[in-house]
Amino acid sequence: QNSDRYSAKQKKHHDYIKSLHDSGMSYRRITKLLNKKGIKTHTGKEWGETGNSVYSILKRYQERQERLDLIQKEYPIEWGRMRIEWSKN
Repeated sequence: QNSDRYSAKQKKHHDYIKSLHDSGMSYRRITKLLNKKGIKTHTGKEWGETGNSVYSILKRYQERQERLDLIQKEYPIEWGRMRIEWSKN
């Protein structure tokens, strides 16, 4: 599925934002820096001043990774004690 993959540009932006946040920058400061450098969102807009969009980038990436890990997880087969009965009324 194509929706499961980030573009190279999106991945690059995420990694850059994560490195800034990991170094101690707040979401608002990251937002101001991105806008100052002319780095646009994936839709081509400026980043919102509150920092919510920067927060969402980091949160959604983490959620996506966890979802992909669950999809790829192999579960052992377990047999339960289920019985099927067919009765005529």
